[in-house]
Amino acid sequence: MPTAKRVQLVLDVMCAWSYLGYNRLLHALSQYRAEGGEAELSFRPYQLAPHVSSRGEPVLDALRRGFGEAAAAETKRVAAVAADEGIELRYDRAIATNTFEAHRLIASASHQGLGEPMVERLFRAHFTDGVNVGDPDALAGLAAEVGVTAPSVSADEVRAALDEVKSSGVTGIPVFRFEGGETLTGFQPTEALLGALRGADPSRRGG
Repeated sequence: MPTAKRVQLVLDVMCAWSYLGYNRLLHALSQYRAEGGEAELSFRPYQLAPHVSSRGEPVLDALRRGFGEAAAAETKRVAAVAADEGIELRYDRAIATNTFEAHRLIASASHQGLGEPMVERLFRAHFTDGVNVGDPDALAGLAAEVGVTAPSVSADEVRAALDEVKSSGVTGIPVFRFEGGETLTGFQPTEALLGALRGADPSRRGG
């Protein structure tokens, strides 16, 4: 039996480029698996705004306050890129919030074999549906939609994972880590992700 290639995606559910990168990675994984390859996808947490309150506020207001009007205007360009990828980004609805508990939910879902659909649902909840993905009740509803049961990962485990990612030198996301192969950072073409999958050697630790 061939050894499955392990792929890690470092992300935050409030990061549009993580969402778009994840979408392209899924396309690459689908093509790779169609070729007969085996791959396992896992997720590592990163917080773009770790000190933001889980009460939430409109993303556009947060961008204007923190980075000026130009940052808010830039969302139109990002939304246009997303539309070309078949993804709807509704910045007029999106809520800036603390994503710590969302990362905890992703980790719990991953333990239950539901990491991929949970990540997709969280991205869509934040960027399309205008859900506050820092609100415990909202997260419970999203978990129920996907079929994830009570959290099985502690807050301390999530903090440790966040610290590990920071200590590894990650300063921007998304990051795609291919065990035994490349590490790619930023919004990548699907072909680059597929090439990294094909080139990774699962017998060689690292990546």
